[in-house]
Amino acid sequence: MTTQTLSTPEVYQGQFGEFTINQSDRNGVIIYRVGLMIAALSFAIGSALVLFNNNASILTPLYACFSLALGVSLWTIHIYMAPLHRLLQIFWAIGSITSLILALSNSEPLAITVYNQPLTLFGVGFTFVALTGIYFKEAFCFNRLETKVLTLTVPLLLLGHLIGILPTAGEQTLLGIWAILFVVFAVRKAIQAIPPDIGDKSVFAYLKQQSSAKA
Repeated sequence: MTTQTLSTPEVYQGQFGEFTINQSDRNGVIIYRVGLMIAALSFAIGSALVLFNNNASILTPLYACFSLALGVSLWTIHIYMAPLHRLLQIFWAIGSITSLILALSNSEPLAITVYNQPLTLFGVGFTFVALTGIYFKEAFCFNRLETKVLTLTVPLLLLGHLIGILPTAGEQTLLGIWAILFVVFAVRKAIQAIPPDIGDKSVFAYLKQQSSAKA
């Protein structure tokens, strides 16, 4: 990006007026995408270990990396509906706190605890509800095939395991699909133009103004 571009930012026409995109906006999108990439790679590596290596020794650190990166993405994602944004962050916090408690109170890796005790998904599962929220948002805003599939795959796998209706082979297949498509999603986000991820800033300004007026 040239100095001229930075000094004279492009003016966009939004639903409620004109707006510009500054470097802070761009940095937020970059951080969002980096968080997604780290989360996707951590999840994919962990899934590969589960499916092919059965090495559970580093699953908990990988999950911690995944969860922290997801939290960063949830902090920087652009969602017009502020209550929905906060709700996804609360879901992530509930899942993270539950995961931390389980990890500290059990000698076995967190993934093994959750797999052997499906009821723990009532706590840990909130993290994946938040992640599914991101998939849904991306599917709705950008019509991405992989996020449409992920929006269905994640709850199908987790609810199927919770209820106990999926065979092991079915769970493994869904986990593999999830891991692969998550990486595909993160890679496609990395090469996507930045402005669409920022969205219509005039909408954010309008909603903030309406909220202030009500207060």
